[in-house]
Amino acid sequence: MGVGGEKFQLGTVGALGLSVVSSVSIVICNKALMSSLGFTFATTLTSWHLLVTFCSLHVALWMKFFEHKAFDSRTVMGFGVLNGISIGLLNLSLGFNSVGFYQMTKLAIIPCTVILETLFFRKKFSRTIQISLSVLLLGVGVATVTDLQLNAVGSILSLLAIITTCIAQIMTNTIQKKFKVSSTQLLYQSCPYQSLTLFLIGPFLDGFLTNQNVFAFNYTSQVVFFIVLSCLISVSVNFSTFLVIGKTSPVTYQVLGHLKTCLVLTFGYVLLHDPFSWRNILGILIAVVGMVLYSYFCSKEPKNTEVSPQQTKEGDSAPLISDSLSKVENGGDDDEPLKVPMWSSKYSRA
Repeated sequence: MGVGGEKFQLGTVGALGLSVVSSVSIVICNKALMSSLGFTFATTLTSWHLLVTFCSLHVALWMKFFEHKAFDSRTVMGFGVLNGISIGLLNLSLGFNSVGFYQMTKLAIIPCTVILETLFFRKKFSRTIQISLSVLLLGVGVATVTDLQLNAVGSILSLLAIITTCIAQIMTNTIQKKFKVSSTQLLYQSCPYQSLTLFLIGPFLDGFLTNQNVFAFNYTSQVVFFIVLSCLISVSVNFSTFLVIGKTSPVTYQVLGHLKTCLVLTFGYVLLHDPFSWRNILGILIAVVGMVLYSYFCSKEPKNTEVSPQQTKEGDSAPLISDSLSKVENGGDDDEPLKVPMWSSKYSRA
């Protein structure tokens, strides 16, 4: 592998690591904000996250850290609005379903993404990749899925949430490659539409789910501190999300999301003394085996390592553990909702 390919692999590992650290950090921060301080307005909080992310990127653009590149405005607007809608649907799905059924909704995102990419993009997933993903989903299911209470409205909302989330994540990858824009450029241009969509629907959606008014909440200094901290961390979360999907694939992104679910469960037990059972431990171990298998089989599959100035044409199945780095660097792929989707199109409360 040439120097360009090695730099790309190092950049991928860095993006994966940043995604894991920032997402787990924001889960812990938002858990304190929601569980301890009672600020349960997830959708509105997400709109603030995206607004702060846009402002941060605007400052970075002013300081010439990246260049603005205009492209199809209708595509950007549609992509931003779709991302915002997917977050709202994920929140509604949790509001109308049991936690166990919501976890099943998250698990369904990977097979749905595989099906969509196979049908519409003619991407091929080998039998070994399919088996490793099945092991991963089995482990996460054992660790997180408890009760499965079904209802018609909740099932429809979950189905819509799955479809919109998959399409939004696939678009994140394809737009960067089609228009040859970087993850930063795409995030900068789509953030206003995502933030505006969520800001318009957030107060109504949160009020419907919580029976509280976000504007009438008692904003103590402690609440404001955690909101500001959450917004600052979200800049890294949102940036790493677009970066990971652009450098790897939507499927790898979802695999990383399940890795973060396992990490949050583990940290919750170690740091916060959350309830933990042998079922959780068994599920996490099975999920880790699935992630290792996924990374190993991905590293063995041929992939295009051509590097362009801003984007590479990386194959669909980019490994979590880079083969070119002696297969020892820990990586992962971003996030999927962990328990309540509340900081970007794919993040949730643990």
